Amino acid sequence: MGLQFAPRAEAAIIGRMPKIQSPPGMRDFYPDDMRQQNWLFDAWRDVSRSFGFVEYEGPIFEYLDLYKLKSGDGIVSELFHFQDRGEREFAIRPEMTPTLARMIAARANALPRPIKWFSIPRMCRAEKPQKGRLREFFQWNADILGLDEMIADAEVIAVVVAFLRRIGLSPSEAVVKVSSRPLAARLLESIGIAPERQGGAFDLIDRMTKTPAAEFDKKWNDEFGGSAPAARLRSVFRQSSLADAEAALGGIDGPAREAFADLWNFLKAFDVADFCRFDPGVVRGIAYYTGTVFEVHAADRSHRALAGGGRYDNLTGLLDGPNVPGVGFGMGDAPIQSLLADLGRTPKLDEALDAFLIDADARFFPQLMAVANRLRANGLRADFSYKRQALGKQFKQASSRAARVAVIIGEEFEQRGELIVKNLATGQQQAVAIEELATELSRL
Repeated sequence: MGLQFAPRAEAAIIGRMPKIQSPPGMRDFYPDDMRQQNWLFDAWRDVSRSFGFVEYEGPIFEYLDLYKLKSGDGIVSELFHFQDRGEREFAIRPEMTPTLARMIAARANALPRPIKWFSIPRMCRAEKPQKGRLREFFQWNADILGLDEMIADAEVIAVVVAFLRRIGLSPSEAVVKVSSRPLAARLLESIGIAPERQGGAFDLIDRMTKTPAAEFDKKWNDEFGGSAPAARLRSVFRQSSLADAEAALGGIDGPAREAFADLWNFLKAFDVADFCRFDPGVVRGIAYYTGTVFEVHAADRSHRALAGGGRYDNLTGLLDGPNVPGVGFGMGDAPIQSLLADLGRTPKLDEALDAFLIDADARFFPQLMAVANRLRANGLRADFSYKRQALGKQFKQASSRAARVAVIIGEEFEQRGELIVKNLATGQQQAVAIEELATELSRL
């Protein structure tokens, strides 16, 4: 027999229960928030499809080994991971590229080239929440696989710029910082960092702008100061143009330089070069990048990176598939929404009804239901009051629901099969035959 509590004692126990909130770094999406999310998702989808990308999706969690294979054992501390009842180890996805690589590797020989896929997955990272970086988030991913040519790298960047333009951002407000891992490797070699030590150098350089200068210089000099002091590194990796970097090093030549020149020519052909700037400090510390790398930032550096990506040509090979060259990017929802809010660019959205139905008398309510069914079957958003109320109260509810028109069912319907349609913005009204109502509302 369970424990029994007197009503007053039970109330006291309930009163002491803690208030349960959403988990740290997670978000509740109320209807107003969801409208903003859907507006953003629609923009991502429209831009992706305009470039010929098709949508895909994968599981919300993967085998833990998939992420360890891509990023090493150190990634485990950044993941929400668990064992299932069969003692298999899984992790909730923190990014989409490993899933993409696994899916491509499984069907690499059957997929027509080029492979142009995009997705908008929900993902999680087990890290401390910060402005623009949450534990749970959505991320727009777009990738082109199966092409070695620089035109693919440029088109991926063009997709990003098309989105920036779509939401009203200009080159003075957002910038795409572009570099190249082979070119950065050539720069490191030119200042005395041997190829076998460049992985650690890239990791440090990737954190250079996020670390206090004195702290970064100490870490760099402790590791690489004997070959290239931090001051020398900064003189090269903070140049504002490729020409400046070449001048500092006495010229850069070879395939990396030629490929980068090709990339820039394609960016001009796509008409997006005005958003782009060479920045050798963008190296993307993730080890699988093999070519072009880029990041999108607010021009004033007031926010975290809005997007990041680059070329990866060996990732599918790690998954026992053929090497399929690829290039892509990821853009999180939180940094973009935060930037738009700070710029005062968050769109004003509503879920306006196409029509709010009003019965002039309670005896017309059955006909009102029939009209509502007809409109909804035609894809129109129609609603009505659940309580039989006076006309004034029904009109007030129509306004509170942001209805575009009110449709009044009354004597006209009974006598001539007509409804009164009132435009709630202008106050104009007209009689419309029931057979023409859906067409007339669609026109309005």
